[in-house]
Amino acid sequence: MYIFLCEDSIDGIFTGVYDAWASRYGHGNISLTTCPPDNYSLFDEYVTVQTDYEKSEKVARTLRSRLGEDTYTEICQAASSTEEYGRKKAMNKGEAIYRTIVLALALKDGSKVLNYLGEPYVNRVFHLSRSTGNEAHHLLGFLRFQELENGILFARIHPRNHVLPFLGEHFSDRLPQENFMIYDASHSQAALHPKGKGFFLTDTGELDEKMLHRYSPEETEYQKLWCRFFDSIAVEARINPKLQNQNILKRFQQDVIEFQRPRRI
Repeated sequence: MYIFLCEDSIDGIFTGVYDAWASRYGHGNISLTTCPPDNYSLFDEYVTVQTDYEKSEKVARTLRSRLGEDTYTEICQAASSTEEYGRKKAMNKGEAIYRTIVLALALKDGSKVLNYLGEPYVNRVFHLSRSTGNEAHHLLGFLRFQELENGILFARIHPRNHVLPFLGEHFSDRLPQENFMIYDASHSQAALHPKGKGFFLTDTGELDEKMLHRYSPEETEYQKLWCRFFDSIAVEARINPKLQNQNILKRFQQDVIEFQRPRRI
């Protein structure tokens, strides 16, 4: 068996798919993984994949044209999931995505591949995609931009999955004339969007945290007004922290202005 070890990212997995396919070892003799094994097998050959954005883009173009935009997005969401760290016995997502792509490209209508849930690898991709998609959907509702003193709109999130590509695309479409930054504090990454251009992802290892707390005077004033409105519409007798925690999970609350103050109980 030839085992391709690739980076745990969309580009890393797509590069792995490209190299595995181009190797011509035969799909039955290939395995793809994003996790280096604890013990290397004597009878397997390991191939380290170097992430290559041109190869990744070629795979992305093929998937878009052959499977359609919706199925392509589902596969990207699965590649962005981090769920497998809590489910070590589950199939590696790199392997699941590779097998799903092989099946999809063999079908007459590849866009229907996620209907084949009886296949374990398709089932795995479906659940990984749903995990990332649900979290991204929640954050589209709970993400709050704050204006920094330099005029940049800034939002901080603490997601479990790598949702920045999906949030960046969504807000680039809706705020094309704004300079904004979405900071993923869980994975030390940020989506940066310069005014009038597309967004890009960057590492935030050298980010100045102090700068992120220097808001514009207007932002500070609007935050006070918003919190005052939030308190004024609350009905004291119907305050229910337990229900509130169900509707907006605690890991989202830490990034929402009205929950960053002492709570009324």
